[in-house]
Amino acid sequence: TAFKASLEESARKPGKVVRNDGDFDAAVAKAARRLDAEYYIPHLAHATMEPPAATVRITNGKCEVWGCFQSPQGTRDVVAKRLGMSADDVTVHVTLLGGGFGRKSKPDFAIEAAVLSKAVDGKPVKVTWTRDDDLHNSYYHTVSVEHLEAGVDAQGKPIAWLHRSVAPTIISTFNAEAKNEAPFELGMGVINVPFAIPNVRIENPEAIAHTRIGWFRSVSNIPHAFAVQSFVAELAAAAGRDPKDFLLEVIGPARQVSPETLGDTWNHGESPERYPVDTGRLRRVVETVARQAGWGRKLPKGRGLGIAAHYSFVSYIAAVVEAAVDDKGQLTIPRVDIAVDCGATVNPDRVRSQMEGACVMGVGVATLEGISFKGGRVEQDNFNAYQVTRMAGAPREIRVHIIPGDYSKPMGGVGEPGVPPIPPALCNAIFAATGKRIRQLPIRDQLKA
Repeated sequence: TAFKASLEESARKPGKVVRNDGDFDAAVAKAARRLDAEYYIPHLAHATMEPPAATVRITNGKCEVWGCFQSPQGTRDVVAKRLGMSADDVTVHVTLLGGGFGRKSKPDFAIEAAVLSKAVDGKPVKVTWTRDDDLHNSYYHTVSVEHLEAGVDAQGKPIAWLHRSVAPTIISTFNAEAKNEAPFELGMGVINVPFAIPNVRIENPEAIAHTRIGWFRSVSNIPHAFAVQSFVAELAAAAGRDPKDFLLEVIGPARQVSPETLGDTWNHGESPERYPVDTGRLRRVVETVARQAGWGRKLPKGRGLGIAAHYSFVSYIAAVVEAAVDDKGQLTIPRVDIAVDCGATVNPDRVRSQMEGACVMGVGVATLEGISFKGGRVEQDNFNAYQVTRMAGAPREIRVHIIPGDYSKPMGGVGEPGVPPIPPALCNAIFAATGKRIRQLPIRDQLKA
C-alpha cells in the first residue's frame, strides 16, 4: 500500500538520532561485510473475545457504571466530565474482563452508554458493541517498519549496529502533531538494546498516524523484538554460527547496564540505579530455555528450532519455538519452551498462565493478524477476515520454565513480556526448517509461495 511504501521510504533515509555510541559510519566503512534487512508489522486489533460492553444508570444525580474496564478511575473521570457531574457522583463497578489487552483502557463505550442513559432520563442502558463495531473503531496497535544494518568483522561478529524505527506514535492520538516515537516507545526494545557492540546508532524517522493508535499487549516491544531478534539470527546465519551461541556473544558478558548510558530516559518510569538492565539475567534465560528445549537436537526434515530473547517491563524472557512445515507449506508448532525471570514469583501458576496466553497471542500476531484500510475504512469486519489463533493453530505443547527470583530485588511484569519473543523465535524456527526468511508479518500464505 501507499502508506506502507511511505514508511519504508522513511526507514531508508537518516532520521532523528536518539542514541549514538562510538562512530557507526567509520566502523561500518572498515567492516569486512555489511548486512541490512527490513521488518514490517501491520496495524493490529485487540479482538477481545468479549467485545466492549457497558451498562449505565443515573438516579438522583448519581451515576453507576458497570463494565469491563482496565482503567476504572479513568472511566469515572471521563463519564463525569461528559455528563457534567462531579467524579464523586460516579461509581464504576468493574466486571470480569473477557480480554482487555489495552483496548479496554479506553472507555469510549462507557461514555456512549452514559450519554444514552441520560437521554432516556437515567434509565439503565446497556451497550454491547458488535464485532464489526469493535474492529472498525479500535485504538490499533501501530504499524511499523524497522530498518537494521550491521557491519561485521572477518569472523562475522558485529562491530557496528544501526536501527531505524519508523512507526506512528501513540502520542498522536492525543496530539496530532506528534510524528516521532515517544521515549517510552523507544525504551521498549530499540534504544535500550544492551548488546556488546561498540558502535551503535539508533534513529527515529518521522511517521504520520492516519488512525487512532493505542495500547496493545506489550506495545512497541512487539515490532522491536521481532526486528532485533530476527536480525541477530540473520547475522548468525551469515557467519555460519549457531544462533543461540551467537545471540549470547552479542549480548556479551554478564554486567549491569544503566539505561541512561543507552539513551533510555524512560526506563519504565523507574530509577536507573534500582532498575538497571542486567545482561546476566538475559543470558540466563537464553541458556535456560535452550537447555530445557533440547537445543541442537536432531529433528526430521521440515522441522526447525528458533530462539529469541527480550527484556521488557523489567522482566527477561527467552523462547525456543519448534516449527514444522510440510510440503504444502502448512505450518504447525509442536512445542514452545519459555524461560522467564521476573524476579520474585509469588504465584507461579499465574506466571505460567500469563506466559501460555502470551505465547498463543504471539503466534496469532506472527501468523494471522493484521488490520488494513481501503478508502479510509477498515477492511476487516469479523473473525472471517481478522483471524486469531484457534486450537488447530496453537502450539501443541507450551513449557514454561520459571527462574527463581531474588525477593530483595525489584519485581518484574508477567502480563505483557511473554508476547515479544514469540514472533521472532517462530520465524527463526521457520528459517531453520525451510531456509525461508520471514521479514513481514503476518506469515499467512508466505510459506506456500
